[in-house]
Amino acid sequence: MLKYITVSFIVVVAAFLYLFYRRRSKGKGRGTEKDALFSSCLDSLALGLAHEIRNPLSILSVNLQLLEEEISDTANGRGETVRMRVQGLKREVQRLDDVVSDFLRFARDERPRFAEQDVNEVVDEVVDFVAPEARKNDIEVDRRYEPGLPPVRLDINLFKQALLNMIINAQQAMPGGGKLLVRTAYKDGQVQIEIADTGTGIRNAEFKKIFEVYYSTRENGTGLGLPTVKRIVEGHGGTISVESEQGKGSNFIVRLPLER
Repeated sequence: MLKYITVSFIVVVAAFLYLFYRRRSKGKGRGTEKDALFSSCLDSLALGLAHEIRNPLSILSVNLQLLEEEISDTANGRGETVRMRVQGLKREVQRLDDVVSDFLRFARDERPRFAEQDVNEVVDEVVDFVAPEARKNDIEVDRRYEPGLPPVRLDINLFKQALLNMIINAQQAMPGGGKLLVRTAYKDGQVQIEIADTGTGIRNAEFKKIFEVYYSTRENGTGLGLPTVKRIVEGHGGTISVESEQGKGSNFIVRLPLER
């Protein structure tokens, strides 16, 4: 276990170094060849470590599952105590895996593969995917798609990831249930997608921070979900904004140009 904790610590440190250097490089504009080489090495280090930790995490998760099944056959009180501890370890392994997954999605510098897409179809496929989990959590899904939208050039896999992140974010804002409203429209020469919830809302002090890397208002949140969304949307030439009222919910608005 100590080995995995040590490797995990290295991954987190590498991630912070990676993101810090990326931000500093962008602020300075075009760097030297030496800077580019260092950035490339840092990319390889951070991403390599992140990928490396996933294998032992998977092995650890499987063995914890098997151990939990064996413990469940024990009827005495000590067996129940051990089982609870195993469940706690499983939650921490899952949390660490989520951190690594979010970092990989954020750090991955993929070249988008654009193709004309029907936005309503793309959005509806993602909503269909999350709808069962929403119903399980007493969340009503309301779909309102404007018909006849012009096609938009999208990298369908990246954009679905952005939509999924926004919807998951909305669901997590409604732990006691609520309503998820997904809308599409054509406004001012752009295709607009709105993901609204009736959840906890966002405090005024948090508005300027929600798209910052590693900033999260949720306990155990990675702080990479919304920054990943922002990067994907801007990579499509679009913009993302949010309207929110504390205690009443939030509405994330993505606007995509027809031509880039």
